[in-house]
Amino acid sequence: MTPDQILAEIRETNLSYLMLAQSLIRQDREQALFRLGINEETATLLATLSPAQVMKLSGNATLLCRFRMDDDLVWGLLTSSHKPSVNEQSAQLHAQILLASQSA
Repeated sequence: MTPDQILAEIRETNLSYLMLAQSLIRQDREQALFRLGINEETATLLATLSPAQVMKLSGNATLLCRFRMDDDLVWGLLTSSHKPSVNEQSAQLHAQILLASQSA
């Protein structure tokens, strides 16, 4: 990929993320806080962005979203790289609990 293609992908990802975030916040604020890993203040800010502001922010060359999973245990649970005897649904639930316990 060329640097221009990478920037275009980042901008597209930013736009998709902002649109998804606004939609989730408007539909179910509590779920949005959990799923996006954001706090109340950020949710309020995102929900009140105008379309022009969303477009301006999405044009940023820096990703606006980030991976919240910097824990090997969480990655292992989500990618099923744990022991085969562990129930996959239990592993995913465990990963969600660990993610929910992280501060936004």
